[in-house]
Amino acid sequence: MKGGTVQINWHDMKPVLTLDFHPVSGLLATGGADYDIKLWLISSGEAQKNIPTATYQNSLSYHGSAVNILRFSPSGEQLASGADGGELLLWKLHSTETGQTWKVLKTLSFHRRDVLDLEWSTDGAFLISGSVDNSCIVWDINKGSVIQILDDHFHYVQGVAWDPLSKYAASLSSDRTCRIYANKPTKTKGVEKINYVCQHVITKAGSQSVDDSKSAKNHLFHDETLPSFFRRLAWSPDGSFLLVPAGSHKISPTSETLNIAYIFSRKDLSRPALQLPGGSKPVIAVRFCPLAFSLREPNSAGFFKLPYRIVFAIATLNSLYIYDTESVPPIAILAGLHYAAITDIAWSPDARYIALSSQDGYCTLVEFENNELGFPISLSGNKVIEDVNKSPVVQKSEDMIIVTTKDNPVAADSRLTESEKNEADYNKIETERIEDSIPMETQRDEIDNPKSGERKEGNTTKNDVSVAGDSRVMETERNKAGILQTEGETMKEGKTSNDGSIAGDSKPMEVERSEAEKSRKTESETKEVILAKPVQNKPAKRRITPMAIDP
Repeated sequence: MKGGTVQINWHDMKPVLTLDFHPVSGLLATGGADYDIKLWLISSGEAQKNIPTATYQNSLSYHGSAVNILRFSPSGEQLASGADGGELLLWKLHSTETGQTWKVLKTLSFHRRDVLDLEWSTDGAFLISGSVDNSCIVWDINKGSVIQILDDHFHYVQGVAWDPLSKYAASLSSDRTCRIYANKPTKTKGVEKINYVCQHVITKAGSQSVDDSKSAKNHLFHDETLPSFFRRLAWSPDGSFLLVPAGSHKISPTSETLNIAYIFSRKDLSRPALQLPGGSKPVIAVRFCPLAFSLREPNSAGFFKLPYRIVFAIATLNSLYIYDTESVPPIAILAGLHYAAITDIAWSPDARYIALSSQDGYCTLVEFENNELGFPISLSGNKVIEDVNKSPVVQKSEDMIIVTTKDNPVAADSRLTESEKNEADYNKIETERIEDSIPMETQRDEIDNPKSGERKEGNTTKNDVSVAGDSRVMETERNKAGILQTEGETMKEGKTSNDGSIAGDSKPMEVERSEAEKSRKTESETKEVILAKPVQNKPAKRRITPMAIDP
């Protein structure tokens, strides 16, 4: 695995807000605050033992404001892009004598304010979008019309996801709620019509005090002061579970808040089944690898009971964690990649590359070696078993603990919904599994969390790929880098100021950029990412393992 920040002019030095790989050609599309969508050809750097490179191909210019989100349709024939001011465009791929070109097909008009996220249905016939106008809209792509407006949220909708099995949709808002919608079709004159009904509102969970005498309800998600205007959630390719970012959790009312991502089992979407730690910074985006892989071991120590491995990535503001469903700790951690907040994640269709975009105006490309992630297998024909006795997530909450700095285990007191018929078997399985499981050691930053609505540029990290398992940002290195610290930059309209610019702002702070560029070294671009191992030379301040929680 090799990767690093590609030092090219991606979007005229303005923030890169979103990116996605074409599912057929593998071209990378990026959208930024310069109002453009750009297409890039990604080339391997394996032969030269270098990081991957990106070659500019074409620009799609039509938007009149910053492009916040873009996603290719499953077939690759269309592209949907959302921007500030409620702009939502559909692009179509046309064949010409000189090659292929993208042209605007339709404008989907209804959102009154910035479109922050969108997702295609599996068949490419529908689209769901989330906006700063507090609403989600389900669109009919063929007609270009609104099917349904989901306006239950009370604040910005910053993430939406569509169930690959077409039964559910999910949305995540800065009102600190995640809403799960179930499709209950209605028939009009014999014609079946989509009708999504809110089935679950996930907002709080119970926590036990130290003396176990009192319990309190704590919010599961960060509020609107989260220093990012994206909370991109995602379903697994097989639909077995939902991965939700922007989580916050307290072991007790007086304990420190942990930044986490939640996993919801399809069997019980009313409450989280697992939580994955995200280090010192909030989790802002998650994305699943489009391919599944064969199991490495017949009896793994993971928390999932699947006949294959699913790989997924979790991005915080300054780092990237790569997990799979077979192991407990992350298989790789990339830290110190960008000077400003990460904004989006994308996997290439062949799972060879993973790409990150950032508000510092650059993108990171990571290349995996052949079969480094495993041997790909097809998910066709594999369906989630709807029998309640066979949940895809298998775990015992009593065995999942968070070890604090005082080595006091705090056991979670909840579990996934399981039938009494299999409870004894699950107890036996998990007792054996937990003995072999390896707790993930996470080194937490000593950086102060951003104060309400503020971003401190001094809290961003060096352009470096750190050894997996050590996501600390060294204060001395940041001082040497000469990064100017700016204070008092506040969020406006759900967006964060960063390097003097927000989406749609064409005036980034050149002084900071020039200072940052001087600190970059050519050899730092080609650092190899090492598979995650516990750091041995310095004890971790906190060891965190995924745990189950009880609302």
